[in-house]
Amino acid sequence: MKFFIVALALVALVAAQEEDGDKYTTRYDNIDLDEILKSDRLFKNYYNCLVDEGRCTAEGSYLKRILPDALETNCAKCSDKQRDDGVRAIKYMADNRAEEWKVLKARFDPENKYVEKYLADAEKEGIKL
Repeated sequence: MKFFIVALALVALVAAQEEDGDKYTTRYDNIDLDEILKSDRLFKNYYNCLVDEGRCTAEGSYLKRILPDALETNCAKCSDKQRDDGVRAIKYMADNRAEEWKVLKARFDPENKYVEKYLADAEKEGIKL
């Protein structure tokens, strides 16, 4: 669950580049997650990039590329801040942007294998997957 939370949270966070292959960079950890989540414009830009309905920044393109790895590895390359922000972002989307959350889940977890894998962890965090 930790990864699933972080992966979709990165929708709001700007994805990090891998520096040495062991971890995602923390270069973008200072981004104001709340500003992105609460701004319709900013959230929509990242969302549209991830669902191939809009232009992507370099960070958005990279995010789309690393999400499958992050989901598969339970966010093994994520920093603690990325994990914590991931929990906040997933909870926010599940509670406040249900339609977008549903589309993102379908896009990045079409077989529901990650939802099933991380369900217990999500429930502990108060997140309804």
